[in-house]
Amino acid sequence: MARPNVLLVVLLGLVASIAPTTALTGATNLTETIIYPFLMPDVTPNKDELYLCTPIKVDPVKEYYIVAFEPNASMHTAHHMLLYGCAKPGSDKPVWNCGEMQKSEMSTEGSTTASPCGEGSQIIYAWARDAPKLILPDGVGFRVGGDSTIQYLVLQVHYMFKFPADKSDNSGVFLHYTENSLSKLAGVILLGTGGGIPPNTVEHLETSCMIKENKVIHPFAYRTHTHSLGKVVSGYRVRYNEKGDDVWSLLGKRDPLTPQMFYPVDDTSPILSGDRLAARCTMESNRDTWTKIGATNKDEMCNFYLMYWVENTQPLEQKYCFSAGPPTYSWKQAEPSLRHIPDFDASNL
Repeated sequence: MARPNVLLVVLLGLVASIAPTTALTGATNLTETIIYPFLMPDVTPNKDELYLCTPIKVDPVKEYYIVAFEPNASMHTAHHMLLYGCAKPGSDKPVWNCGEMQKSEMSTEGSTTASPCGEGSQIIYAWARDAPKLILPDGVGFRVGGDSTIQYLVLQVHYMFKFPADKSDNSGVFLHYTENSLSKLAGVILLGTGGGIPPNTVEHLETSCMIKENKVIHPFAYRTHTHSLGKVVSGYRVRYNEKGDDVWSLLGKRDPLTPQMFYPVDDTSPILSGDRLAARCTMESNRDTWTKIGATNKDEMCNFYLMYWVENTQPLEQKYCFSAGPPTYSWKQAEPSLRHIPDFDASNL
């Protein structure tokens, strides 16, 4: 089915012609969900390491609840995909070069590049390394459209290689959604770092943020992401006891070079205001030069995604938790309250 100009189509009008599918087991207690194919519109990447974005405008009158994500991509074509929720997209074009920039700028070729979101950026789904579909817990969904903060969805695909002129791609994700209201609203907070990795060394890239919003956060899934130097990525909830000691509870850790899907968290205990989230990426470099944090496959990334739900309230306003990374930031350097760091556990599987 050909995809129309996404900027001119309200979601409701497009999906009306798509037949409902039987509900995914465990995704919702409803009898039916609807599938929307959110795919790249037959793009032809014209250079290596290209990031492309394409948007859809969601119905501003009616709310929808996304309960599952089914990827349509191969790691031989796409390095990774991200699905953003935006108040406004980063461009009014049907497809644009979106890189990893925080603001619009001119590329070396003279063409305009822009971030995925122009306003209200949040990540709601991520995929890499042939990860399978993600089904949310029963009764949990991402609320989009209506009076929600997500008025647009933007699909970003990182293409590793230039395509031949006669080939095109429609990588993307099939969104499973319901129009029935859900009280458990999903959210994602992304932990990551800047910084760099010295040559021929093992380096820890770390970040930490305190939860300051008065909400009860129920974590249910996590995802790790690095490029080729990543060995272990770990994430923790840190809670302070009556003595003021930091108590670390593992949310999850993985070898980031395995399929980069969302995995069930190790500890589903609620995260409360005053708790801290912390993540570490253990990198091992056998290169003779520094490796910086950046957008290309020759660079590195350190990401820990935590997916959660809240009940009868809005997800966290805080969507990102980033540090400057090494050599400027580390847990020991910057967070004096973290005195019981699980050094061995955080870097070993």
